[in-house]
Amino acid sequence: MNNDKDQHCISFLLKIIEKKPKTGSLLRTTATLLLFAGILSSTTVAQQDIPFANNRQVRVLTRNAYHGVDAEFSAAAASSTFPQLLARVAAVYNGYIARDFPARAELMAAEIEATRPDLIGLQEAVLVRTGLLFNPAPAETVALDYVQILIDALAARGLQYTVVVQSIGFDIEAPSALGFDVRHTDREVILARSDLTTADLKLSNRQAGHFAVNCTIPGGIVGRITILRGWVSVDAKIRGKSFRVVSTHLDGDCLPFTSAIQNAQAAELMAGPLSTELSLVLLGDLNSPADGTGGVYNSLIASGFADTWSAAGIGSGFTCCQAGNLLNPVSTLGRRIDVVLTRNGLETLSATVVGDNPAIRTPFGLWPSDHAGVAAVLKLPQN
Repeated sequence: MNNDKDQHCISFLLKIIEKKPKTGSLLRTTATLLLFAGILSSTTVAQQDIPFANNRQVRVLTRNAYHGVDAEFSAAAASSTFPQLLARVAAVYNGYIARDFPARAELMAAEIEATRPDLIGLQEAVLVRTGLLFNPAPAETVALDYVQILIDALAARGLQYTVVVQSIGFDIEAPSALGFDVRHTDREVILARSDLTTADLKLSNRQAGHFAVNCTIPGGIVGRITILRGWVSVDAKIRGKSFRVVSTHLDGDCLPFTSAIQNAQAAELMAGPLSTELSLVLLGDLNSPADGTGGVYNSLIASGFADTWSAAGIGSGFTCCQAGNLLNPVSTLGRRIDVVLTRNGLETLSATVVGDNPAIRTPFGLWPSDHAGVAAVLKLPQN
């Protein structure tokens, strides 16, 4: 690329990459560019008609919502020229539209209606925004808010959920050939039923954090990109019985894969929100197979965690992964990396995989996500 105009544009991009946003947000980078490791239809029933189970049970769900643009991000990351970057970022934006999260959220809302979780750990709950092309100010016009879309789909079924706590992960913006900047903001979120009284479910000590060790991937013409990940947690009390729920999404972006980053992130969890005498529920996409080959999964089990699927699940329990475009006619789930783990006295009453039924698709044939989710019913300890 010897053209002076192109070189000037690249220099402009690099200046924007170095620009820090206002306090409270992340370093804004104009390169999009990640490599990701990557429902049940039922009649509408008002949530208030389904009371809280009882004073010793809690229902939880872990769900990777899937941003929908793994392949498109990978291509954008490899851009070697400015025109190529513009075209590939446009493909990222068009990929969000093609993966149709509003339709997929309807399927997830049906899953939630069927399983009635009190608390949900949601991964890849992205916020997509657009802004003026090459504007130094961060893009703020909301195009797709996956969290709000899901909450609205739940509300349409009479189900009341609210955001308890969220962690903002990688926050990436780039210019596109569509004539506007595209901004992708990843979020880790815990949702809770909001129809319950404080006697049924009392929440406190909301926490969110980022990992100090994260994957860094090649970023083509804009250099290397750090994929910032993190975790969220909340302490809950049901009629005097306390427990902590932690949700996370461990690294699966660095290729070729090495366990070092995952191990470091798991160690941070163990020294942080998992360091408690409270009963614990760990929700998340660990990107670590639960078949004896996953180092992080094995270390968590060795530290005293129990796997709800091992305790009460039926069948393979596979949760990963469908095709990136979500259009594969036959399920390609072949690994179990999304888990509900417990420690310190919680008993598993049931564990169910959701989102893996090939008969439950959007009208255009999309799976709800590239992952299946795991719902579990847990019994709290007596004391």
